[in-house]
Amino acid sequence: MTAPAPAARQTAPVGREGTAILVKGSTRTRRNVLFDTAFSMVLFVATLVGVVALAMLLWSIYDRGWDRLAADPVAFLQNFASRRPTRAGIRAALWGSIWLMGLVALFAVPIGVGAALYLEEFAPRRRLTTIVETNISNLAGVPSVVYGILGLGVFVQFLDLGETIIAGALTLAVMSLPVIIIAGREAIRAVPQSVRLGAYGLGATKWQVARTLVLPAAMPGTLTGTILALSRALGETAPLLVVGAKVSIFNTPSSVDSEFSALPMIIFDWTQRPQREWAYAAAAAIIVLLAVLLAMNAVAIFLRNRYSTRW
Repeated sequence: MTAPAPAARQTAPVGREGTAILVKGSTRTRRNVLFDTAFSMVLFVATLVGVVALAMLLWSIYDRGWDRLAADPVAFLQNFASRRPTRAGIRAALWGSIWLMGLVALFAVPIGVGAALYLEEFAPRRRLTTIVETNISNLAGVPSVVYGILGLGVFVQFLDLGETIIAGALTLAVMSLPVIIIAGREAIRAVPQSVRLGAYGLGATKWQVARTLVLPAAMPGTLTGTILALSRALGETAPLLVVGAKVSIFNTPSSVDSEFSALPMIIFDWTQRPQREWAYAAAAAIIVLLAVLLAMNAVAIFLRNRYSTRW
C-alpha cells in the first residue's frame, strides 16, 4: 500500500479586502509607534525640565548660602537669633526641628504602621472599612494649613497644651499619618500570598504570620513612605505658624512643654526681610535643612537595604 499524499496547505486567497485590511493594520501600527515615541519624548522633556529647574534652584541656594555657612559654621550653628544678619544663628531652630522629628516619629510611625497592618490583615471587608480607607486616602491630599487649624483647635486650645513643642509635634504627626498608612498598606499588599499560606499550613496563627513574616517583609516599602512623610513634616511652615511656633527664641527645648522654633520658621522670617544679608543667611539655613533631610534619607536607605537583604 502506498502512503496517502499529504494534504496540501490551504491558504486563504488574499484579495482586495485582505490587502486593504493589511494596509490598514500596518498604518495603525505605524501610528501607534509614532504616538508612543512622541509620548515618550514628552515625558522625557517634562522630566528634564523638572531636573533642570531643581538643579538651578539648588545652585542658587548653594551660591548664596555656602559662603555664609563656610565663613563660620560653628557660630552659625551655635548662635541664637540676632538683629544682625552676620551674627544670626539657627541653634534654637535646629534643635527645635530635631525635637519635632523625634516626637513625630515616636507618635506617627507606630500608629501608622499598626493601622496599615490592621486594615490589610485583620479588618473585615465591610462598608465601614471601605469608608475609613477612602477617608485616609482623601486626608493625604488635605493642605497642611488645615492640619494647623486642627492642631490649634484640638491640641493647643481644647487639650490646653499651649504653644508648646508637643502641640506642634502632634499636629505634624496627624498630618503624616495618612501618608504612612497608605505606604504601609501598599508594602503589606505586595507581600506574596504564598508566604501567608505556607505559614498557615505549618500551624501559625494570623498574628504570628503578620508579626514575624508579613511586617518584616513589608518594612522596606514602609520605611520609604515613612521617610517621605517625615521629610514633608520637617519642611512644613504653615502648621507651625498656626500652632504658635516662635521665630526669635533664645533657648533650646528642654522638655515637651517648652516653647520652640524650627528651621522652616526662621527661613520664612529671614526671606521676608529686605536686606540682602538675610537672604544669604536664609540660604545657609536651607543648606542645613537639606543636610538634615539627606541624613534622614541615608538612615532610611540603610534600614531598607538591611531589611531587603534579610528578608
